[in-house]
Amino acid sequence: MWERHIQDSLQLYQHAPIGRHWVDLGSGGGFPAIVLALMSQQDGRSTKFTLVESDQRKCAFLRTAIRELGIDASVINDRIEKIEPLEADVLSARALADLKALLGFADLHLAKNGVAVFPKGSNWKAEEVDARVAWHFECDPIPSQTDPSAAVLRIKEISHV
Repeated sequence: MWERHIQDSLQLYQHAPIGRHWVDLGSGGGFPAIVLALMSQQDGRSTKFTLVESDQRKCAFLRTAIRELGIDASVINDRIEKIEPLEADVLSARALADLKALLGFADLHLAKNGVAVFPKGSNWKAEEVDARVAWHFECDPIPSQTDPSAAVLRIKEISHV
């Protein structure tokens, strides 16, 4: 639990810029968003977190966790592609989709100067090559602290090919 979920979430916090609005797509059970919001609160940051999740049961859990933990976050219960652009300073998504699809979501919900941080597994290099067919983007791959074959991709400057 600690390494697979908590540490894996915490490493995103280290590699993301400080932003006013952090959006987590496909938040599921709250990783990484709940962990990141707790870290932000502990550090005294005034970052607002928005969690986007399509499953109503998971949203109920997320809302309860947010209320019980007293963190500055809200939950949107809808499909990522159906909601209005969120203009995130920082965007994250863990185990949601391949990089090409994530870049489409980032193009929609990331602010102009925003940064996406996506933890990716051992196939991240192939995903990056595939994504470059459809997207231009700056990508800074950071070795994962929890899996030597994985990486955290810090991405910005996203545009269609």
